[in-house]
Amino acid sequence: MAGRRWTRVLTDVRPLRVSAPYRRLFVGNTISQLGQQMTAVTVAVQVYALTDSSFAVGLLGVFGLVPLVGFGLYAGSIADAVDRRLLAIVASSGSWAVSLVLAAQAFLGNTHVWVIYLCIAVQAACFATSSPARNAMIPRLLPPELLPAAGALNAASFNLGFTVGPLLGAVLISWGGFEVAYTVDALTFTATLYALFRLPAMPPTPGSPRAGLRSVRDGLGFLRRSPNLRMTFVLDLCAMVFAHPRALFPALAYKFYGGGATIVGVLQAAPAVGALVAFVVSGWVSRVRLHGVAIVLSILVYGAAIGAVGLAGALWAGVLFLAVAGAADSVSSAFRNTVLQVAAPDELRGRLQGVFIVVVAGGPRAGDFLLGSVGEATTERLALVLGGLACIVGVLVAVAVQRSFLSYDARQPTP
Repeated sequence: MAGRRWTRVLTDVRPLRVSAPYRRLFVGNTISQLGQQMTAVTVAVQVYALTDSSFAVGLLGVFGLVPLVGFGLYAGSIADAVDRRLLAIVASSGSWAVSLVLAAQAFLGNTHVWVIYLCIAVQAACFATSSPARNAMIPRLLPPELLPAAGALNAASFNLGFTVGPLLGAVLISWGGFEVAYTVDALTFTATLYALFRLPAMPPTPGSPRAGLRSVRDGLGFLRRSPNLRMTFVLDLCAMVFAHPRALFPALAYKFYGGGATIVGVLQAAPAVGALVAFVVSGWVSRVRLHGVAIVLSILVYGAAIGAVGLAGALWAGVLFLAVAGAADSVSSAFRNTVLQVAAPDELRGRLQGVFIVVVAGGPRAGDFLLGSVGEATTERLALVLGGLACIVGVLVAVAVQRSFLSYDARQPTP
């Protein structure tokens, strides 16, 4: 009896057992995510070292956001019109090439911050092109009843990289400099390419439209008619635009906590540690019916935790609240992914995943710029408090406008 209770609570790993292609994709993405998060902290520390400015670190978000919006929407229409596996391979190869360029500029002793901004822009374009294709493949690899568990596993994959990656990046920066950290990222990215090559072909659904602006408009039109899907995007933007703290970590580490690159890595890893703890006990996710309620509550907890980081005086308290925020965001992500993958038809999944990537990856970049700017104009701690409050107010206003989202039932998913 006790063993059965633990099975109901602990992580549901059935997707990894029943589908070898999904297992390959999961392992490849997990390893490459490790390298990507190493690069994220390395880029932030390098820009801060060159400029001594939170605003300059926040600008990384702007240079990543613009290509994400443009390429993410259009790439979603391409993902519905071509072989998704082939598209993911081509775009991921571009990301790998950018990793090599970042390593090269560090080895050459680059002191021009615009070189890093340009690399981030190209990398964001490649990411925005590959991600809709990779995410839209998952419902073809698994039965519908396992998609919530897959959502939890995918969130864990991201957060495992987000935990180990920043810490490893900080260690490599201290040991061998920026060039070593970038080189390790380039090496780990080959795992994604290997996994994609091992996947079966993913041709478009018969009758799928040709890629183009009309196809993009059709996808956005479906989203306008789908209040529940639209609400998941709105709520995530409340969290990521108003209360994404990453751009403030270098200044917090160097100025407030009196540390260096290692403390930056600890701060960046803390949310992912909390997310991994949530993942370990995520067996209950598949049994929740009211996904809308779960998403709203999770994001409210996230906003409160981010605000509390700004009020915390000690490093351990700030790390603890960041871990709570990461756990809440992980739960929200699992349910938001499930709503998107279950409620959307296959012939539209690429385009809707394109919108999803714009929101999920673009929102944090907009948040980097917003909180970096507020932190520069006031203080980093006040920026965190204001961001957490803005997140909470945004969620409450959105729910007041569309209360029906709280009634979304996984047994009768409606977009």
